[in-house]
Amino acid sequence: MADETDLELNEIDDEADSAPDQAQQSSGQDQVDDETSEGPTGAQDLEAVYEIPVRVSAVLGTATMQVNQLLKLGRGAVVELDRKVGEAIDIYVNNRLVARGEVVVVDDKLGITMTEIIKTDQNT
Repeated sequence: MADETDLELNEIDDEADSAPDQAQQSSGQDQVDDETSEGPTGAQDLEAVYEIPVRVSAVLGTATMQVNQLLKLGRGAVVELDRKVGEAIDIYVNNRLVARGEVVVVDDKLGITMTEIIKTDQNT
């Protein structure tokens, strides 16, 4: 019976020795699969979100005032913002700050040139 126990332990040791080789081979295969999934099929997977509307806002600046001051505003009134001329504007996508940029004129319309992308923590 002792021989059977020794045999079983030896078999377990042999299996343990070969297990890392199998793990390395399978992890190598996973890397190959990951690399191929980033190809054209990854772009095709994104097509599902291409038609989802998002709200893009460009904020030139902000102002705080009391309601009675707001009611006194009329045509041609000037509201002073908290930004200076030439200072970057904030660009929001779905109320989340994603970039800063500058105002440009394109064919008699206002546009925005992004000058800085803001990276934020996904948990906030």
